[in-house]
Amino acid sequence: MMEWESIATLAGAYGLKVLGSLFIFFVGKKLASLASSLANKMMEKAKVEITLAKFFSNVIYGLLLVVIVLAALSNIGIETTSFVAVLGAAGLAVGLAFKDTFSNVGAGVLLVVFRPFKVDDFINAAGESGTVEEINLFSTFMRTADNKLIIVPNGRIIGGNIVNFSAKPTRRVDLKFGVSYGDDLRLVKQALREVLEADERILKEPEPFVAVSELADSSVNFVVRAWVNSPDYWGVYFDTTERVKLAFDEKGITIPFPQVQLHKE
Repeated sequence: MMEWESIATLAGAYGLKVLGSLFIFFVGKKLASLASSLANKMMEKAKVEITLAKFFSNVIYGLLLVVIVLAALSNIGIETTSFVAVLGAAGLAVGLAFKDTFSNVGAGVLLVVFRPFKVDDFINAAGESGTVEEINLFSTFMRTADNKLIIVPNGRIIGGNIVNFSAKPTRRVDLKFGVSYGDDLRLVKQALREVLEADERILKEPEPFVAVSELADSSVNFVVRAWVNSPDYWGVYFDTTERVKLAFDEKGITIPFPQVQLHKE
Protein backbone atom coordinates (compact mmCIF):
# COMPACT_ATOMS: atom_id res chain seq x y z
CA MET A 1 0.00 0.00 0.00
CA MET A 2 2.84 2.37 0.90
CA GLU A 3 4.49 1.65 -2.47
CA TRP A 4 1.37 2.66 -4.38
CA GLU A 5 1.10 5.83 -2.33
CA SER A 6 4.74 6.66 -3.14
CA ILE A 7 4.20 5.98 -6.81
CA ALA A 8 1.04 8.12 -6.82
CA THR A 9 2.83 10.94 -5.03
CA LEU A 10 5.78 10.72 -7.43
CA ALA A 11 3.48 10.58 -10.45
CA GLY A 12 1.50 13.53 -9.15
CA ALA A 13 4.65 15.57 -8.59
CA TYR A 14 6.10 14.76 -12.01
CA GLY A 15 2.69 15.11 -13.62
CA LEU A 16 2.44 18.64 -12.33
CA LYS A 17 5.94 19.37 -13.60
CA VAL A 18 5.08 17.94 -17.02
CA LEU A 19 1.93 20.01 -17.16
CA GLY A 20 3.93 23.03 -16.08
CA SER A 21 6.49 22.39 -18.79
CA LEU A 22 3.73 22.01 -21.40
CA PHE A 23 2.20 25.26 -20.16
CA ILE A 24 5.60 26.99 -20.42
CA PHE A 25 6.11 25.65 -23.94
CA PHE A 26 2.72 26.52 -25.43
CA VAL A 27 2.33 29.87 -23.70
CA GLY A 28 5.97 30.73 -24.43
CA LYS A 29 5.52 29.76 -28.07
CA LYS A 30 2.50 32.05 -28.30
CA LEU A 31 4.42 34.90 -26.68
CA ALA A 32 7.40 34.30 -28.99
CA SER A 33 5.08 34.50 -32.00
CA LEU A 34 3.59 37.75 -30.68
CA ALA A 35 7.06 39.19 -30.01
CA SER A 36 8.19 38.25 -33.50
CA SER A 37 5.07 39.79 -35.04
CA LEU A 38 5.50 42.97 -32.96
CA ALA A 39 9.15 43.29 -34.00
CA ASN A 40 8.15 42.84 -37.66
CA LYS A 41 5.49 45.58 -37.39
CA MET A 42 7.92 47.95 -35.69
CA MET A 43 10.50 47.41 -38.44
CA GLU A 44 7.82 47.97 -41.10
CA LYS A 45 6.88 51.27 -39.44
CA ALA A 46 10.56 52.21 -39.39
CA LYS A 47 10.54 51.49 -43.18
CA VAL A 48 13.03 48.64 -42.90
CA GLU A 49 13.30 46.57 -46.08
CA ILE A 50 10.59 43.86 -45.97
CA THR A 51 13.06 41.03 -46.64
CA LEU A 52 15.30 42.18 -43.81
CA ALA A 53 12.33 42.68 -41.46
CA LYS A 54 11.09 39.13 -42.07
CA PHE A 55 14.59 37.74 -41.58
CA PHE A 56 15.10 39.45 -38.21
CA SER A 57 11.61 38.56 -36.99
CA ASN A 58 12.26 34.88 -37.82
CA VAL A 59 15.60 35.04 -35.99
CA ILE A 60 13.90 36.52 -32.93
CA TYR A 61 11.24 33.81 -33.00
CA GLY A 62 13.83 31.03 -33.33
CA LEU A 63 15.98 32.30 -30.46
CA LEU A 64 12.97 32.73 -28.15
CA LEU A 65 11.76 29.24 -29.04
CA VAL A 66 15.12 27.72 -28.06
CA VAL A 67 15.00 29.55 -24.70
CA ILE A 68 11.41 28.35 -24.12
CA VAL A 69 12.28 24.70 -24.86
CA LEU A 70 15.26 24.84 -22.48
CA ALA A 71 13.08 26.40 -19.78
CA ALA A 72 10.44 23.69 -20.23
CA LEU A 73 13.04 20.92 -19.99
CA SER A 74 14.62 22.53 -16.93
CA ASN A 75 11.21 22.69 -15.21
CA ILE A 76 10.86 18.90 -15.23
CA GLY A 77 14.36 18.46 -13.83
CA ILE A 78 16.30 17.70 -16.99
CA GLU A 79 19.81 19.16 -16.93
CA THR A 80 20.00 21.62 -19.79
CA THR A 81 23.72 22.38 -19.60
CA SER A 82 24.51 19.43 -21.84
CA PHE A 83 21.80 20.52 -24.30
CA VAL A 84 23.34 23.99 -24.49
CA ALA A 85 26.73 22.43 -25.18
CA VAL A 86 25.24 20.18 -27.87
CA LEU A 87 23.43 23.12 -29.46
CA GLY A 88 26.63 25.13 -29.43
CA ALA A 89 28.56 22.32 -31.11
CA ALA A 90 25.78 21.78 -33.62
CA GLY A 91 25.66 25.51 -34.33
CA LEU A 92 29.41 25.53 -34.93
CA ALA A 93 29.18 22.56 -37.27
CA VAL A 94 26.29 24.09 -39.18
CA GLY A 95 28.13 27.41 -39.36
CA LEU A 96 31.21 25.75 -40.87
CA ALA A 97 29.12 23.72 -43.31
CA PHE A 98 27.11 26.72 -44.47
CA LYS A 99 29.71 29.45 -44.12
CA ASP A 100 29.29 30.52 -47.76
CA THR A 101 25.51 30.65 -47.34
CA PHE A 102 25.82 32.71 -44.15
CA SER A 103 28.30 34.96 -45.94
CA ASN A 104 25.72 35.57 -48.65
CA VAL A 105 23.06 36.28 -46.02
CA GLY A 106 25.36 38.79 -44.30
CA ALA A 107 26.09 40.41 -47.65
CA GLY A 108 22.36 40.50 -48.41
CA VAL A 109 21.72 42.33 -45.14
CA LEU A 110 24.40 44.88 -46.04
CA LEU A 111 22.89 45.38 -49.51
CA VAL A 112 19.44 45.94 -48.00
CA VAL A 113 20.69 48.30 -45.28
CA PHE A 114 23.12 50.44 -47.30
CA ARG A 115 21.21 50.23 -50.63
CA PRO A 116 24.03 50.67 -53.17
CA PHE A 117 21.36 49.83 -55.75
CA LYS A 118 17.66 49.05 -55.91
CA VAL A 119 15.27 47.14 -58.14
CA ASP A 120 15.18 48.48 -61.74
CA ASP A 121 18.70 49.98 -61.47
CA PHE A 122 21.19 49.06 -64.20
CA ILE A 123 24.42 47.95 -62.51
CA ASN A 124 27.73 46.23 -63.07
CA ALA A 125 28.69 43.94 -60.19
CA ALA A 126 30.70 40.74 -59.81
CA GLY A 127 31.67 41.01 -63.47
CA GLU A 128 28.05 41.01 -64.65
CA SER A 129 25.90 43.83 -66.04
CA GLY A 130 22.13 44.01 -66.05
CA THR A 131 18.95 45.50 -64.64
CA VAL A 132 18.21 44.45 -61.05
CA GLU A 133 14.96 42.48 -60.82
CA GLU A 134 15.13 41.15 -57.25
CA ILE A 135 17.32 41.38 -54.15
CA ASN A 136 16.94 38.69 -51.49
CA LEU A 137 19.12 37.60 -48.58
CA PHE A 138 21.06 35.07 -50.65
CA SER A 139 21.40 36.43 -54.16
CA THR A 140 20.60 39.23 -56.58
CA PHE A 141 18.67 38.62 -59.82
CA MET A 142 19.72 40.67 -62.85
CA ARG A 143 18.26 40.82 -66.37
CA THR A 144 20.76 41.41 -69.16
CA ALA A 145 20.14 43.61 -72.18
CA ASP A 146 19.41 40.50 -74.28
CA ASN A 147 16.88 39.29 -71.67
CA LYS A 148 18.95 36.64 -69.90
CA LEU A 149 18.53 36.10 -66.16
CA ILE A 150 21.71 36.18 -64.07
CA ILE A 151 21.65 35.08 -60.41
CA VAL A 152 24.66 36.41 -58.54
CA PRO A 153 25.44 35.42 -54.89
CA ASN A 154 25.40 38.48 -52.66
CA GLY A 155 28.83 37.62 -51.26
CA ARG A 156 30.41 38.13 -54.69
CA ILE A 157 28.65 41.47 -55.13
CA ILE A 158 29.54 42.97 -51.75
CA GLY A 159 33.15 41.78 -52.07
CA GLY A 160 33.85 43.74 -55.26
CA ASN A 161 33.21 47.04 -56.98
CA ILE A 162 29.61 48.02 -57.72
CA VAL A 163 28.90 50.41 -60.58
CA ASN A 164 25.36 51.79 -60.50
CA PHE A 165 24.55 53.44 -63.84
CA SER A 166 21.09 54.49 -62.64
CA ALA A 167 22.06 56.13 -59.36
CA LYS A 168 22.29 59.64 -60.81
CA PRO A 169 19.59 61.41 -62.88
CA THR A 170 22.04 62.41 -65.62
CA ARG A 171 24.98 60.78 -67.39
CA ARG A 172 27.69 61.96 -69.75
CA VAL A 173 27.98 60.46 -73.22
CA ASP A 174 31.65 60.26 -74.28
CA LEU A 175 32.46 59.74 -77.96
CA LYS A 176 35.62 59.96 -80.04
CA PHE A 177 35.87 60.63 -83.78
CA GLY A 178 38.95 60.66 -86.00
CA VAL A 179 39.29 62.78 -89.14
CA SER A 180 41.95 63.15 -91.79
CA TYR A 181 44.86 65.55 -91.35
CA GLY A 182 43.75 67.26 -94.56
CA ASP A 183 40.30 68.23 -93.21
CA ASP A 184 39.44 71.69 -91.88
CA LEU A 185 39.35 71.34 -88.09
CA ARG A 186 37.01 74.31 -87.71
CA LEU A 187 34.56 72.68 -90.13
CA VAL A 188 34.76 69.43 -88.18
CA LYS A 189 34.01 71.20 -84.88
CA GLN A 190 31.10 73.02 -86.48
CA ALA A 191 29.66 69.76 -87.85
CA LEU A 192 29.92 68.06 -84.45
CA ARG A 193 28.29 70.99 -82.64
CA GLU A 194 25.43 71.08 -85.16
CA VAL A 195 24.73 67.38 -84.56
CA LEU A 196 24.66 67.92 -80.77
CA GLU A 197 22.49 71.05 -80.95
CA ALA A 198 19.93 69.29 -83.17
CA ASP A 199 19.27 66.59 -80.55
CA GLU A 200 16.73 67.80 -77.95
CA ARG A 201 17.67 64.98 -75.59
CA ILE A 202 21.11 66.52 -75.03
CA LEU A 203 21.06 68.91 -72.08
CA LYS A 204 22.07 72.54 -72.49
CA GLU A 205 23.63 72.57 -69.02
CA PRO A 206 26.32 71.40 -68.63
CA GLU A 207 27.15 72.59 -72.13
CA PRO A 208 28.29 69.94 -74.66
CA PHE A 209 32.06 69.81 -75.12
CA VAL A 210 33.91 69.35 -78.44
CA ALA A 211 37.71 69.52 -78.71
CA VAL A 212 40.77 68.02 -80.38
CA SER A 213 42.04 65.31 -78.05
CA GLU A 214 44.93 63.73 -79.95
CA LEU A 215 47.14 64.06 -83.01
CA ALA A 216 47.35 60.35 -83.74
CA ASP A 217 49.46 58.50 -86.33
CA SER A 218 46.85 58.60 -89.07
CA SER A 219 44.08 60.87 -87.77
CA VAL A 220 43.20 63.95 -85.77
CA ASN A 221 40.95 62.72 -82.96
CA PHE A 222 38.07 64.74 -81.55
CA VAL A 223 36.43 64.09 -78.19
CA VAL A 224 32.71 64.77 -77.82
CA ARG A 225 31.07 64.96 -74.39
CA ALA A 226 27.35 65.57 -73.89
CA TRP A 227 25.14 65.30 -70.81
CA VAL A 228 21.78 63.53 -71.03
CA ASN A 229 19.12 62.14 -68.73
CA SER A 230 20.11 58.63 -67.69
CA PRO A 231 17.28 56.84 -69.58
CA ASP A 232 18.37 58.57 -72.82
CA TYR A 233 22.02 57.49 -72.61
CA TRP A 234 22.12 54.64 -75.11
CA GLY A 235 19.71 56.26 -77.53
CA VAL A 236 21.86 59.41 -77.72
CA TYR A 237 25.04 57.34 -77.91
CA PHE A 238 23.99 55.34 -80.97
CA ASP A 239 22.07 58.14 -82.70
CA THR A 240 24.94 60.61 -82.33
CA THR A 241 27.41 58.12 -83.81
CA GLU A 242 25.19 57.62 -86.85
CA ARG A 243 24.41 61.32 -87.31
CA VAL A 244 28.06 62.34 -87.10
CA LYS A 245 28.94 59.91 -89.89
CA LEU A 246 26.13 61.28 -92.06
CA ALA A 247 27.17 64.87 -91.30
CA PHE A 248 30.79 64.11 -92.19
CA ASP A 249 29.69 62.54 -95.48
CA GLU A 250 27.56 65.56 -96.29
CA LYS A 251 30.41 68.04 -95.62
CA GLY A 252 33.11 65.95 -97.28
CA ILE A 253 34.97 65.21 -94.04
CA THR A 254 37.07 62.06 -94.21
CA ILE A 255 37.27 59.42 -91.50
CA PRO A 256 40.61 57.58 -91.96
CA PHE A 257 40.60 53.79 -92.02
CA PRO A 258 43.34 51.19 -92.52
CA GLN A 259 44.12 50.45 -96.14
CA VAL A 260 46.29 47.82 -97.78
CA GLN A 261 47.98 48.50 -101.14
CA LEU A 262 49.15 45.59 -103.30
CA HIS A 263 51.89 46.16 -105.86
CA LYS A 264 52.32 43.74 -108.76
CA GLU A 265 55.95 43.09 -109.63
